[in-house]
Amino acid sequence: MSVTVIGIGADGWAGLPPASRHEIASCEVLMGSSRQLDLVPLDHGVERVPWPSPLVPALPGLLARFAGRRVGVLASGDPMFHGIGSTLVRLLGADQVRVVPHPSSVSLACARLGWALHDVDVVSLVGKPAALVVPHLHPGRRVLVLGGDPREVAALAPHARLTVLEQLGGPGERVHHSLDDADPLHVLAVECGADGASSAPGRPDEAYEHDGQLTKREVRAVTLALLAPRPGELLWDVGAGAGSVAIEWCRTHPSCRAVAVERDAERAARITRNATTAGVPGIEVVVGSSPGVLDLEAPDAVFIGGGLTADGVVERCWDALKPGGRLVANAVTLESEAVLTRWRGRLGGDLTRIEVSRATAIGGFTGWRPQMPVTTWAVTKENA
Repeated sequence: MSVTVIGIGADGWAGLPPASRHEIASCEVLMGSSRQLDLVPLDHGVERVPWPSPLVPALPGLLARFAGRRVGVLASGDPMFHGIGSTLVRLLGADQVRVVPHPSSVSLACARLGWALHDVDVVSLVGKPAALVVPHLHPGRRVLVLGGDPREVAALAPHARLTVLEQLGGPGERVHHSLDDADPLHVLAVECGADGASSAPGRPDEAYEHDGQLTKREVRAVTLALLAPRPGELLWDVGAGAGSVAIEWCRTHPSCRAVAVERDAERAARITRNATTAGVPGIEVVVGSSPGVLDLEAPDAVFIGGGLTADGVVERCWDALKPGGRLVANAVTLESEAVLTRWRGRLGGDLTRIEVSRATAIGGFTGWRPQMPVTTWAVTKENA
């Protein structure tokens, strides 16, 4: 079946161009939220179908019910910008979905604020935790937040200037700086202050809650460089400890995903807290011993930070790795280093020894204090 998706703003029918009005009038069935359906005059005689809840699981059956009829779908603003349009394209295919866009709330917000759209980061918190905004809070940056509670965002960005833009384009439009009782239909504008962290690998060790099981800053930066994260890829962080590698993998791009595998339940809980603090709360944490718990979605990259000497860990990770994927493993003991040497003999790759010393106080003077050397093995699985 084919569906026409029509964008509509808070100004409703009055704000629609003639082409959009014609599309709605041509429909036999019109779907949308109750609020959106109420924006269309009743004299069109179209059958109105409000969205069920939850929506996405019900969509296939709902569309099948009206197969053969001219179906229109109302969407807020631009249907392809965090909207139902992209969901319908995934479900039906692009050739079965016709989209008639309307200015998005982001376009309207930038117009009101005088911000250049191409210089703004956009974060959707609709049904998602506020922590997702954290990786975007860089010094001097401008961020538009869709949905969520402005007070929660304010707590994460205490030095930012926040502006609430409500009912954009509609008769009830209001722009103000009060964070209490914001209208559900709002956009939050965040002008970051001088604070904020870099998204580059190698965050300070103090940024993580840990019990000593932490890939240290300098080694972590090298490890991430070897893992070479790319947008949309999935990482297994095996023997995750504090979860720092999985966290910094996900911070490189919003579409990067990670599964942190940790056998110790207390450390696993710590990973979840660290991930939330770092703004990547979507990291999946699996509690259990490897390789037994590694029946997971095939990864694009694997990092083994612990458990190298356990039977079958490297085999399971290598077998699961997608063609073209990268495997990186770090060793600090002679026994685990021997495992890496043996596997390098079988599969090739590069062995690197990383030795780091940090300057520390020695009485009234300063001297070098060496950290334990780390042996790193990095190998790429050739494309099939």
